[in-house]
Amino acid sequence: MTELTRPKHARRSLRSLAGNRSGLAMLEFAFALPLVMGVGAYGMETANLALLNLRISQIALNLADNASRVGVYSSLQSQQLREVDVNDVLQAARYQGASINLTTNGRIVLSSLENVQQSYDTAPVQRIHWQRCIGLKNDPLYASAYTTSTSDGTTATVGDDGIAVPSGIGEAGTMINAPADSGVMYVEISYLTRPLFGTWLTSPARIHYIASFIVRDRRDFTQIYNPSPSATRSTCNLYTS
Repeated sequence: MTELTRPKHARRSLRSLAGNRSGLAMLEFAFALPLVMGVGAYGMETANLALLNLRISQIALNLADNASRVGVYSSLQSQQLREVDVNDVLQAARYQGASINLTTNGRIVLSSLENVQQSYDTAPVQRIHWQRCIGLKNDPLYASAYTTSTSDGTTATVGDDGIAVPSGIGEAGTMINAPADSGVMYVEISYLTRPLFGTWLTSPARIHYIASFIVRDRRDFTQIYNPSPSATRSTCNLYTS
């Protein structure tokens, strides 16, 4: 090729390259891929958050329902609630939340809201008689808005009578009150989410759910019993998974 024909050949090559469309789809895909992956990842994060909300809501409802039913059954006397019964329903919640590490990344608080007249009362009193907890999160954001003593409810004495809540328990505008001569099992679950793709799309968020069920049977509200062999109490000063 002579020096005179080389510029013409180069121009023909450039025109041929400019009209070549064989790699257009691949180039478009390469440019669009980051956007498509970002939108897809965000969609997965949103779906995961919705699923976590649903699962924690269901666990809270199941725990409140189970706690409202358990105890030693007898046709001759009131149903006694034992520490082992409370431990069983808390462990059931732990197993339900095992796949999302609920008790590792969160905290469960079970409270007994009662509206009864104890032997040391002169009239019925609405009180949180006792609380039991499970979960490793040791943070005020994950604790109950109500705090009882670790010994409350363990004896039938005024020293372990819990805390009075005449206006009920719960969040403003949705306060819960126990029926007369009965009680309510009140559950609070707080959980810290872990994003699927790190924090570049979404930040960890705290999920909080409450649930409550009226005690189903004729329960003995005098105390939580702990007959021999005694069970370890799941008091709220302990942080276990």
